[in-house]
Amino acid sequence: MSDAVGLPDGLIATEAAALPLHAIRPSGLEAFLATLPTAQASFLRASGFAAKAGETGLLPGPGGIEGALLGLGEGEGPWAWGAAPTSLPPDSVWRLEDKAFAGAATLGWALGAYRFTRYSSRKREPARLVLPTGTLEPLILAESIMAARDLINTPASDLGPDELVAAVAALAARNNAQLTVIEGAELAAGFPALYAVGAGSPRAPKLAILEWDSGVVGAPLVALCGKGVCFDTGGLDLKPSAGMLRMKKDMGGAAIMIGLSTAIMRARLPVRLVLLVGAVENSISGCAMRPMDVLRTRKGLTVEIGNTDAEGRLVLADVLTYAAELSPAVIIDAATLTGAARVALGPDLPALFCNNSALATFIAEAAESSHDGVWQLPLHGGYDLWLDNPTADLSNVGSKPQAGAIIAALFLQRFVPAGQPWAHLDVYAWNDASRPGRPEGGEAQALRAVYEALAKQFGGGLNIVSDLQ
Repeated sequence: MSDAVGLPDGLIATEAAALPLHAIRPSGLEAFLATLPTAQASFLRASGFAAKAGETGLLPGPGGIEGALLGLGEGEGPWAWGAAPTSLPPDSVWRLEDKAFAGAATLGWALGAYRFTRYSSRKREPARLVLPTGTLEPLILAESIMAARDLINTPASDLGPDELVAAVAALAARNNAQLTVIEGAELAAGFPALYAVGAGSPRAPKLAILEWDSGVVGAPLVALCGKGVCFDTGGLDLKPSAGMLRMKKDMGGAAIMIGLSTAIMRARLPVRLVLLVGAVENSISGCAMRPMDVLRTRKGLTVEIGNTDAEGRLVLADVLTYAAELSPAVIIDAATLTGAARVALGPDLPALFCNNSALATFIAEAAESSHDGVWQLPLHGGYDLWLDNPTADLSNVGSKPQAGAIIAALFLQRFVPAGQPWAHLDVYAWNDASRPGRPEGGEAQALRAVYEALAKQFGGGLNIVSDLQ
C-alpha cells in the first residue's frame, strides 16, 4: 500500500504534473494519429505501435515525454491496463484522458502494480495513475484481491492457523463485525473432521467465524466458506517433494473468501454475512489421521479415510454443515481442492459446481462480464456411488481414478441439505507465470465474479431467496 495517500501502489490521489494517457484500440489508431502533430504520429508509426493489448507508445516533445498511448486491443476487461505500471517509465505519473475506461483502468492498474515484497529488498517504483473519479468499487475490489494475494504468498512459516485466524480477526475489527474462534476441545467435539485434519500438527486447528450485518432490514444471509489448509504435506500419504513446493497456497480458498468478505463489507452490500474459515495444517506426527481411520463429522456421517491427502473436503464437510444450520439464502465455498480440476480446465479457470441453476447462472454471467472466468462442471449423480464404503457412511475418495473434481464436489454435496442453494469453487489460486495484472504467485480467482453476482442479485433488489429456491 502507498503510505502517503492510503492508496495501492501505482495509484495516486492527485498530481498537477500528470501526463495525459490515451487508451487506443487498433480500429481507432489511424484516426487518433491524424489528430497528433506530424512528428509525433510519424514517431509512433516508425516505432511500430499497433495498439495491441498492453502495448505502450510514448509521445515525444521538446521537453521530453508529453504523453503516452496504451493499446487496448479489441478486447475488454482490466488486463491491458495491468501492463502500464511496468511498461511506462518508472515513477512517472499519468492522468486518464477517456473516463469511460475509469473502472477498468483503476482495477487493472492497481493489480498490475502489485508486487509481494515482504521478503525482498528489490524494489521498482511503478508508473502511477491519478485515481479517476467514481471508481470506489474497482478500488475496493483491487484492495481486496491484493489482500488475498498477500495471504496466499506468505510462506507457511509465517502463516499458520493462528495467523490465518488473526487475519479474520483483523478484518472483523476493521468492519465492526463479530468474531468467534472455536478451538481445542470445543472444536474436537463440534467439528471433529476439521479437528482430525489438523491433529498431526503442533499448530492447533481453529475455526474462525465472522458475522456482519449491513443493517438493512430483512437482508438475506450469505454464507462464505473457505478451506484454510495453511500447509499440506499430504499427511501420512505424503506428497512427493515437487508436490509440496506450492502447498503454502493450500489456504487459497480461505484467502479468496476473506478478500470477498472484505469487498462485501467495504461496499456495504445489503446482506448479512457469515464468513467461515477452517484453519488447519495437514502435517505428520503420531497424532495424524491414518489411512482407513473412520472419522465422525459434524453432520453425524462417518467417513473412512482412503487418502490423507484428500483433507480439504473433510475441513469443508464440517464447515458446510455449520453454514447450512444457519439457513442462509446461499452458501458459497472456495477451495484448492483437486488437481483433477486443473487437468480438466487448466490453471486459469476455477471449476464451478452448483446445485441450483439460478445461482449457477448468476455466477457464470458475472464471471463473463467481470472477465474473471469460471467453468461449470456437473454434479453428476451417477458417480455418487463411487463414494460408498463398506465400513463407514462414505469414503473421502472415489473408488475409481476418474472424475476426481466431480467426486470431491459430490462428497461436499453430502453435507449440504437438499434445497439449500450452494456453489463450490475448485480454484488453483496461483499464477504460474507473470502476465499483465497477474504477477506470478497467489491469485484471488473468482473473487470478482462472485462479488459481481452477489452485488447484482442482492443489490438489485431481487428476492434472491425465492429466485434460488
